Formats: sequence, structure tokens, C-alpha cells
Amino acid sequence: MTVVGPFGLSVRDQALEADVQTGLAAVEAGLLDATKSDVPFITEAAQHLVLAGGKRFRPLLVMLAAQFGDPYAPGVVPSAVVVELTHLATLYHDDVMDEAAVRRGVASANSRWGNSLAVLTGDFLFARASHTLADLGPEAVRIQSEAFERLVTGQILETAGPQEGRDPIAHYLDVLSGKTGSLVAVSCRFGAMMSGADEGTVDILTQYGERLGVAFQLADDVLDIASDSHESGKTPGTDLREGVPTLPVLHLRAAAAAHGRPEDLELLALVDGDLTDDARHAEALRRLRVHPALEQARRETVRYAEEARAMLSPLPDGYAKAALEELCDAVVHRAG
Repeated sequence: MTVVGPFGLSVRDQALEADVQTGLAAVEAGLLDATKSDVPFITEAAQHLVLAGGKRFRPLLVMLAAQFGDPYAPGVVPSAVVVELTHLATLYHDDVMDEAAVRRGVASANSRWGNSLAVLTGDFLFARASHTLADLGPEAVRIQSEAFERLVTGQILETAGPQEGRDPIAHYLDVLSGKTGSLVAVSCRFGAMMSGADEGTVDILTQYGERLGVAFQLADDVLDIASDSHESGKTPGTDLREGVPTLPVLHLRAAAAAHGRPEDLELLALVDGDLTDDARHAEALRRLRVHPALEQARRETVRYAEEARAMLSPLPDGYAKAALEELCDAVVHRAG
């Protein structure tokens, strides 16, 4: 048994382990190749986040989904490179929008080179992803373009906020389906499709990926409040301090609006106040950790992970299916 990928996923079959490790190594080489330019500075900027590492969650899903067909099919690794390049490009843009200073333990591209160059580097990565995608055929191009539209729509919806009368929690879950679920779903879809899996299997794995992607992000929301360590890859309470809406805070708002309890209103005022003050930030975290809103967010995370697991039910039992199920368990474990 070897641990690979995010969350310490354990692969219990030597053949599957070899396929996954070989595939991920090929993806890593493909990422480095795709981010090279004749202009040395562009290479440096484009490889900045590639070299910083990361979970490679989406390429891992491509490799596991490909096990339901021919995992050695020529389109599998390039499709994994496409989804990871797309994901990396969005990180460059996200950091500009969020004014982030750090990403994956290194200075963000925008803090190092400025916003304009960070945006343009993200655009460069999108261009390289499209170049690789073009070799995979028109159907792959259509699928990726639809997913990219959903991803951008999710980002726009997040930026604009819910329309008047729209439930903020339902709006937020729609945002996550677009921003995160869409590309995770495509990762599973590409792996199955490029491997030649039947249409039913492709559809099952696509729906699994959509739900797993949302659960993955919701687990991060919970960790931002609940973690005392760096499990989420960033300092606990980062989103809270920056005023980023997350599911626990949205549940707190809903409770305060519905019931008007003094303790909820007081906590909400604290959350909406100046959390650059370390003492206020620590107090907000402490109180959110024992508030029912956090448990509600945990239950929502578990629900999406269980829905993802249930989607796999029709697939034949085997090590690949077990690994996909274990990812659902790992998401739930992260959320506590």
C-alpha cells in the first residue's frame, strides 16, 4: 500500500499504484513542458505555481477514472495536463482578485510581479491548455469550454452576490458547483472518456466528480474555522479575516436573521467587524467553533460526499472504485 495524491490516499493494488504514479509523473513533465516559453521570464512566471507543488487532485481523478477503460490510452495524460493548467490559471487570477500575498507557501505571482503580469500569466496558461486540448478532438474542446464557462460564471456570481430574494446559501452552493465542481467533474469525465469507457460510466464518474468537488471546497470552509493547524494549506481563519463568505458564516447569518438571538447577533457583529485585530479574530474563531453553524456546514459537506459515493454504486467493484470511495471518506475526515 502506497500513499499518493491529496489527503494521503492509499492505493492498495500494486498495478493501480504503478499506473497512478506513472501517470502523475507524466503529468508533471507535461506541465513543465507546457509552461515553457522562448521568453525566459514567461517561463519563470508560468512555472511559479507548478514548481510550488500542490495536491494535483484533478490529475489524480483523471488517472483513477481512466482505470474504467484503457488507462494507457494516449489522451489520458494530456487531458490531465489540460485540467491542471486550467486550474493553475484560475489561481493566478483568483490571487489578483483576492489580493493574496501567498499561494502554496510561496509569494503569489501578483505580490511578486504585480497584478497585470499575474493576470497575463494566467492567460498564458489558459492558452497553453487550449493548445493541448486542440489535439484531443472537438468533443473534448466542447466539454472543456462548457466547463470553463461554468467556472467563470461561478466566479461572476460570487463577485456579484445573490440577487434580492435569493437564498444566500443556495446561491453559494451554485457558486461552488461552477467554480470548483465543474472542473473536478471534467477531470473524471476526461479520464473515463479518453480511456474509452462506455457512456454510462463516463456519466456516472462526471456526476461523482461534480459532487466531490463541492464537498472538497466545503471541507475547506469548515477547516478555515475548525482547524488549529495548517490542514487546509493556509492559516486557520484566513477566509474569515478577509471577509470571504464561507458556509459556516452563511449559516450564522441565516440563524441571526431567522431567530434574532442576541448571541448570534453579537457574534455576527464581531465577524463583520475589524478582524485584522488578532484578539478579535481569535475571539471570532473561538465562538464560531462552538456555534451550531459550524456543525451545519459539516453536515452539508458530508451530504455532498455521501452523494458522490452513492453515484459510484453502479460501477464494478475494484481497486479504482475503492480509491474513489476513499476520497469521499477523506473529504469527510477533513471536515471532522
